[in-house]
Amino acid sequence: MEADWLRGLLGGLMIGLAAAVYLLGNGRIMGASGILGSLVDGSAGSDRPMRLAFVAALVAVPALLWLALPGLAPLGTQASRQPLVLIAAGLMVGIGTRLGSGCTSGHGVCGLSRLSPRGIAATLAYLGAGMLTVALFRHLLTVI
Repeated sequence: MEADWLRGLLGGLMIGLAAAVYLLGNGRIMGASGILGSLVDGSAGSDRPMRLAFVAALVAVPALLWLALPGLAPLGTQASRQPLVLIAAGLMVGIGTRLGSGCTSGHGVCGLSRLSPRGIAATLAYLGAGMLTVALFRHLLTVI
């Protein structure tokens, strides 16, 4: 428990560094849901190889860190051990990113760092929705 804040700090620094490298290298905002969405719907075009590499790195880097430093961060979540709850949560996040025209990396990390009004509004909206969802599912429905 004592090192949890270090894991959060390290993860935040890695996400921030990735966003900066992506912006400096491509001149584009790093929005993971948009990158993945363009691969799924076929709109990636000539950016497809770069976007595939991004998604592959999104999976590979944590796996490599876990292999190199197994005590650093466990894989999985402590929120719920119920597969249906985790599947439903993932689907709700996916739907939310499409409705919000972006995800936490696009709006929260990149939008806030650029003081984008749209990013600030979206971040406030998804944080509020997340708090309400946790309150509902944990305290009222006792599912998580």
